[in-house]
Amino acid sequence: MEEITLYIQQNAAIAPYLIFGLLLLAGFNIPVSEDLMLFISAMLAAQSPDLLWPLFIAVFAGAYLSDLICYAFMGRYLGNKIFHIKFFQNMVTQEQIDKIHAFYEKYGILTLLIGRFIPFGVRNGLFLTAGLGKMNAVKFAVSDFIACIISSSVFFYLYFTFGEQMVELVKKGNIVLFGLFLIGITVFMLRKKKKTV
Repeated sequence: MEEITLYIQQNAAIAPYLIFGLLLLAGFNIPVSEDLMLFISAMLAAQSPDLLWPLFIAVFAGAYLSDLICYAFMGRYLGNKIFHIKFFQNMVTQEQIDKIHAFYEKYGILTLLIGRFIPFGVRNGLFLTAGLGKMNAVKFAVSDFIACIISSSVFFYLYFTFGEQMVELVKKGNIVLFGLFLIGITVFMLRKKKKTV
C-alpha cells in the first residue's frame, strides 16, 4: 500500500482516478483503506487547490459506490456463496454477520448510519450483512448516501484543514468508536441471550 500511496502523491493530476478506482476495489473486500484515501485526497487538495473538487468527488463517489458493490454484489447477489471462496472465508465470520444482522433487526437504518463511522472492517461487514439480510435496496442506498456524504465531508475537511496532526486524533477516535461498538454488541447479545433463557 505504501508504494501505491507514493505513486498517487507523485501523480496528482491522475490521483482522482486512482483513488476512485482503488475505493471501488474495496467494495470487493480487497483491503483498501477508505480512511487512507480520504487523507491522501485531502492532503493533495491542500497542496493543489485546483484539484480540491475532483479529489473530493472521487473519494466520495468511490466510497459510496464501493458500499453499493459490497451490499448488492457481495451480499445480495453472491450471498452465502462468498464464504465458499477461500479469499473471503476469514474476512467476516458468521458470528459477526449474525450480530450485525441482529442490530439491523432492532435498530434498522440507525445501525448503518452509525456503523459508517466505525473502522477496522466493521463498515464492510455492515454493508455485506445488509445485503445478506436482503435489507431494502432503496433504504440502504439512501441511508448510506447520507452517512457517506457526512463522513467523507467531515474527514476530508479535517484532513484538509489540519493535515497530519489530525491523523493521530482520528486514529484514537477510531479506537474509541470501535471499543464502544464492541461493548454495544456485547450488551445487546447478553440481553438477547437473557430473554431467550
